[in-house]
Amino acid sequence: MITEKEFYKNLKPFLNCIDYTVSEESYEVMKNEVYDMLVTSPVPSNLDKYYLSENYISHTDSKKSLFDKVYQLVKNHTLKKKLKLINSFKTEEKTILDVGAGTGDFLKVCKTGGWKITGIEPSDKAREYAESKNIVLYENLNQVENNQFDVITLWHVLEHIPNLVEYIKQLKKLLKPNGVLIIAVPNHKSFDAKHYKEFWAAYDVPRHLWHFSKTAISKLFSLVDMNVEKILPMKFDSYYVSLLSENYKTKKSRPFNAFFIGLQSNLKAKRNGEYSSLIYIIKNR
Repeated sequence: MITEKEFYKNLKPFLNCIDYTVSEESYEVMKNEVYDMLVTSPVPSNLDKYYLSENYISHTDSKKSLFDKVYQLVKNHTLKKKLKLINSFKTEEKTILDVGAGTGDFLKVCKTGGWKITGIEPSDKAREYAESKNIVLYENLNQVENNQFDVITLWHVLEHIPNLVEYIKQLKKLLKPNGVLIIAVPNHKSFDAKHYKEFWAAYDVPRHLWHFSKTAISKLFSLVDMNVEKILPMKFDSYYVSLLSENYKTKKSRPFNAFFIGLQSNLKAKRNGEYSSLIYIIKNR
């Protein structure tokens, strides 16, 4: 079995990116050509502090800024689509584990839809928000290791995981033999990524340790004998990411420019499948 150290071998320089959210520090994004995966370097030893920002809205319900409002609007729409997706699978008991559950909104929708819910969220603040909605979350996977689930979801979470290979092994153990693993991650092969380059908001260094492609996800999960059965687009992501990227690049909101780039990205992705973010449906072989 490959170790995580293999991902750091024979890396080639790709981009130099800035942490626009917290520190303004510079990080190298390096390319592993074997996996067609990008790697953030170096990884800070105190990575937790890079999540301590009101701007990091995946852990809050903020509606203060234009970005927050757009994010919350899109989130409410996509929650319904996510529920429809998991309802499309034949399951034994309708048990679901959401990893990186944030403030619990997805699990709240699942619970209303008749699912038996379990969630993991390392952020103390996010767990407090979730508890206010009557959603109790665990801090890490070890606290649910004696369970198995029909569906496991990671919505924009895998790119944050330091111990990537071991984590994927844990996910496999937690999944029932006929269960479904759903992974959503940004796609560095998308048009908006290529357009904005080092300003592309979905690089989000150093919080995003890995930057995946279709090849990378397929090869990673084949390591644990799992197979990508289907790939679905997240079409709204190109608009939201472009809105942030415009701000990083020009120091202005420029919503019309962002909309145009987001639209272009989706139109090009209709032909090549390289949407800004992708959802992978993964099952045991």
